[in-house]
Amino acid sequence: MGRTAADPDGILYVNGNNMLWIHQMKATQNKDANLSKGAKIFNTNCSVCHAIDAKSKKTASSFPSLYEVSKRLTKEQVFKLLETGRNRMPSFQHIAKEDRNAIIDFLWGKNTQTTSQAAPDDIHKVTKVATQQGKDFPYTPRYLNNGFAQFRDQDNYPAIRPPWGTLNAINLNTGEYVWKVPLGEYPELTKKGILNTGTENHGGSVVTAGGLLFIAATYDENLRAFDTKTGKIVWQYKLPAGGFATPITYQINGKQYVAIAAGGNRYGLKPGGKYAVFALPPTNK
Repeated sequence: MGRTAADPDGILYVNGNNMLWIHQMKATQNKDANLSKGAKIFNTNCSVCHAIDAKSKKTASSFPSLYEVSKRLTKEQVFKLLETGRNRMPSFQHIAKEDRNAIIDFLWGKNTQTTSQAAPDDIHKVTKVATQQGKDFPYTPRYLNNGFAQFRDQDNYPAIRPPWGTLNAINLNTGEYVWKVPLGEYPELTKKGILNTGTENHGGSVVTAGGLLFIAATYDENLRAFDTKTGKIVWQYKLPAGGFATPITYQINGKQYVAIAAGGNRYGLKPGGKYAVFALPPTNK
């Protein structure tokens, strides 16, 4: 599900995914006091994306694996990434520097009682280390996320009946759908006459007072404008890269604009790094 938008009439607009996911969990097999501080902070903030699996050397979905990260990056580089973020990874400046260092120590297989720099061969070896610091962190989960994968067919499409992505308008006054339409398409399937599949979508929408809803979020890298009354597409534009952020709208000198970050780098698509801005035509009142 993406970020939601709403209008003054009480209509909620939300995009959704119809996708099966296979999740793997790994037991911590420790009492609360035996899980290091860095392991706990990592689990709370990082493991949902960057689960470590020493056997397969794979991680969740399209996120970079942290397997043997100490052989590829320096501690200073990892600390900088936590501070600034990069691509789809946000900044984690809200985490105290001491706690960010604890995460790095965890990834390097280090605790307060050793100076070993070896990367952990398995997450169990790290979580079994008892440290005094670990007692200061109040929550220890029984299980850690150890990766997830989507259920897809031999052609890499979701292995369930479409639509695989939808845009929905829901009347909050009644709880009923106003409309529900597919969101996104696979260009190669469209050429074969296979329509209205929708695609996996990640990103929010923005609604204007003129009755338009703007959203990108899809595999086909298009920014679309929908009629909020009918759910009909009234305009679309192919962005320079996928737009997986929420668009914004603003006004300058009486002219309204819509802008979106085209960051790409999702679903195996090319990276971006550009902003696309569009001027809306004046409304007739």
